[in-house]
Amino acid sequence: MFLRLPLILLLSSAALRAAPLPLGDGEAFVFRVGWGIFGNAGEIRIAAQGLKETGGHLITTTTATRGFLRGVYPFEARGEARYDAAGRLLESLESSESKKKHTRHELLFDYAARRAHYTDPLRPERNLALDLPEGRPLDLITSLIQTRTWDLQPGEKQDALVIFDDDIYELTIYAEKYEDLRTPLGSFRTLKLVPRMEKTAPKGMFKRGSNVSVWISQDERRLPVRFEVEFKFGSGVATLVEHTRATSDASHPHP
Repeated sequence: MFLRLPLILLLSSAALRAAPLPLGDGEAFVFRVGWGIFGNAGEIRIAAQGLKETGGHLITTTTATRGFLRGVYPFEARGEARYDAAGRLLESLESSESKKKHTRHELLFDYAARRAHYTDPLRPERNLALDLPEGRPLDLITSLIQTRTWDLQPGEKQDALVIFDDDIYELTIYAEKYEDLRTPLGSFRTLKLVPRMEKTAPKGMFKRGSNVSVWISQDERRLPVRFEVEFKFGSGVATLVEHTRATSDASHPHP
């Protein structure tokens, strides 16, 4: 079980059509991660800030185990994603540290050449260049948060280009149904969305039979109030417990 927990945390460390960034300047989310009997197994923090010198944005993500589980499985990760003024991801840096393992890698994107360059300073034998499909790649959790800028109805779907470690692949995100949820921030009418890997052979967590869901509130804030990753043996749930609005209505995805 403990070996599976970092997968939901790493979703954060880690869209085919042009769309606004999923977070506005100054906006931030804090999620509490629960796993089985551990209601406070971890925490995910995601925040965005504008870069005045380029007109782009920096989105940072920090994740860590918490509570009793931290004593059993100490884990921390950090991700930084830099975007240009057009909302394209230019650079993604990720690192993690646990009791027995350290990781660090970087992805640099060359849209003109349709290539992405992956480097791992700790294991340089993993360095490689990837073909970059048409579209705008994001890590999985950012892709799921990106859905708050979409206008899907139950039964509709949209594709997303997703990064996971040293791979880039297409997901199709389905809007399944409306659900009412109670959270520490209140009660929300939400739309449940589920990504599926169906355009190519399943890879990674999808190949292992895992299922991922996100619930987006249907009010003007369009908050990602819950994420869930289901495995064959249990599931991890990330619940939104704190939200900081963007610094101005103009920079918010949904004014």
